[in-house]
Amino acid sequence: MIMPSKDLILVAVGGLIALAVGLALARFVYTPILPYMESGLGITKTQAGLIASANFLGYLLGAVLAAKENLPGSVRGWLLVSLFVCAVTTMAMGWTTSFNLLIFLRVVGGCATAFVMIFGSALVLTRLAAGGRSDLSAVHFAGVGTGIAVSAILISVLAKAGIGWQGMWIWSGGISLVLILPVMYLVPPLGRQRPLVEPVGKPVFSKSLKALVIAYFLLGFGYIITATFISVLVRQIPELQWMQSIVWLVVGIAAIPSVAWWTWLGSKIGNGRSYGIACLFLALGVAISVLGQGQLAFLVASALLGATFMGLTALGLVSARELMPNHVRKIMAIMTIAFGLGQMIGPTFAGFAYEIYGSFLVPSFVAVAGLIVASFLVVLVKERDVSPEE
Repeated sequence: MIMPSKDLILVAVGGLIALAVGLALARFVYTPILPYMESGLGITKTQAGLIASANFLGYLLGAVLAAKENLPGSVRGWLLVSLFVCAVTTMAMGWTTSFNLLIFLRVVGGCATAFVMIFGSALVLTRLAAGGRSDLSAVHFAGVGTGIAVSAILISVLAKAGIGWQGMWIWSGGISLVLILPVMYLVPPLGRQRPLVEPVGKPVFSKSLKALVIAYFLLGFGYIITATFISVLVRQIPELQWMQSIVWLVVGIAAIPSVAWWTWLGSKIGNGRSYGIACLFLALGVAISVLGQGQLAFLVASALLGATFMGLTALGLVSARELMPNHVRKIMAIMTIAFGLGQMIGPTFAGFAYEIYGSFLVPSFVAVAGLIVASFLVVLVKERDVSPEE
């Protein structure tokens, strides 16, 4: 049974809230909290990078597990459990000062985040496609930008209230717990609708799909260094420290319409070209984040980061779904694994490079190079070059 249009809108909004909790509050809230952890907990740049990479290691492990064919339970059940784990592990970050325990919590939270991304997106996007409202996918993916903006405001308010980094984690986790309730209402059980069952048969990878997977890996590596450390970069300049919450808010606000914009452009010039252009703009933002020193430079870098990374994430998943339509969950898991590998490598590499060179200049320009390669590589993704499985 196909859902009415109004119900599909509610499903898209439910997906928005799920991504806001699972990706923004559970993952990216680390960015605005990080400067306070450095001063309050005394962690080094290397340790900060390791904590970030631990989350992305969990994300990678979660993607591998989600790719298994015979997981028990329902897609919606996995989504709700994963959201609960995201909220609890986020809250628990404020209950300890043990570096090893922080690492563990971020691994577990990262695993849950991958489940939210894969099962949530598979559930929402498939329902929207079945109802002929794939355009609402932009609402679903806007959840990341919305959550980032909310996290920026939240951390700014908590900081002004004198609440330390531990309280920031606890508040973020507590709000996440509350937000699971509307997801339960807005994304109802399948009922009589056709279950989301993956077909039997081995998926076939086209040359274009392989190129897209590699480009997705480079995206994960290319954006995450700036996304992790941009608040730290601002805090290192005394006269700009007041901007550290503002730059993260700009990232979130710019990310909200980004999926709609880049997918619209993709409908006009092709997803491959849209992806390539967005990669180049992201590369420019990464470069500006380490070359610029003034207010305008950081605002531009933040806007370019927000306006591209989530649009690229969505474009990659949508393109992959089109290239392998008969194995949606499988290809989303594979794409997430590639993305997760890039994310896991980036922060640790940046942290060690910072200890050697005393700045984020070298790792950021390695990221720029990767994004430029991705922008050219994705040209290999021919529109409608689909796998033989169709």
